[in-house]
Amino acid sequence: MSIRASTEKKLLDAADELFFTQGISATPIDAVLARAGVSAATLYRGYASKEALVAAALERRQAAWLEVWERAIQRQHTETGRVLAVFDALDEFAARPDGSRWCAFLGSAAEYADPPTEIRQAIEHDTAALRTRLLQLTTPLAGPRAAALTEELLLLVTGHLAMRLRAPHQQGSTARAIAGRLLDAPYR
Repeated sequence: MSIRASTEKKLLDAADELFFTQGISATPIDAVLARAGVSAATLYRGYASKEALVAAALERRQAAWLEVWERAIQRQHTETGRVLAVFDALDEFAARPDGSRWCAFLGSAAEYADPPTEIRQAIEHDTAALRTRLLQLTTPLAGPRAAALTEELLLLVTGHLAMRLRAPHQQGSTARAIAGRLLDAPYR
C-alpha cells in the first residue's frame, strides 16, 4: 500500500527537519508523526520502519543536492571550474532553508556502528554518486590520474563537511583553494 503524495511530503519534511537536526536516535518516531500531523498507521502504510523513513529522507535530500550541484557545474565555463563547482554547490546547499549544519549522510553514518540496511544503502548510494560525478569531471583534466584525484577530492569534500560541525558557517573557500592546488599539481 502507499500513501498520498501530500502526506508523504509532510512525513519527509518532518523526518528531514527532525532527524538531520536533532539526530536519528534522539528523535522518536512519535515526534515525526506529531510534526507531520499523521498517524502511525499512515506512516507504516508508506514505510516499513523508522529506518526506511530515514532512508527515504536521505534519498530526497540527495536528489535536491544533486540538482544544486549540477546547476553549479553548468554555471562554469572551464573544466577546472566544473570540478571546483562542488564547493560552490556545498555553500549554496547549506544556505538553503532545508540545508543543515553539515551533511545528513555523514550524520546518519556517525549514529550507527553498523547502520541498518536501508540507511547503509542510502549512504553508499550518495558516496557512489559523488565519486562517479567527480570522476566524470576530473577525467578531462587528469586522464589516467583521475581516479586518484577523485579520491583526494572526495576526502576533501568530506573533510569540509565535517569541519562544519566545528565552524557551522565555514564556507567552501578554503577547501576550494586546496582542491585548486590539487588540480594544478604538476604530476597530472
